[in-house]
Amino acid sequence: MSAHVPGTSDLQVLHIPKIRCGGCAAGVEKAIHAVDASAAVKADIEARRVEVTTAADRQTLLTALDAAGYPAEAA
Repeated sequence: MSAHVPGTSDLQVLHIPKIRCGGCAAGVEKAIHAVDASAAVKADIEARRVEVTTAADRQTLLTALDAAGYPAEAA
């Protein structure tokens, strides 16, 4: 696994157990966009999984999601 290089976009795949509806997905997207406004977010509610193409590092995403009430882990 390579380290994240600041200023580049990487695909981060996260498992978010509390994502259960469109409202949850919107909350997750809002939390991610708070740390990277240009992030591309694709939520799969049934799988409770989110794919994020972002310049933010994984720990920053995990911290933001936890603060928003959606604790996540690497999928």
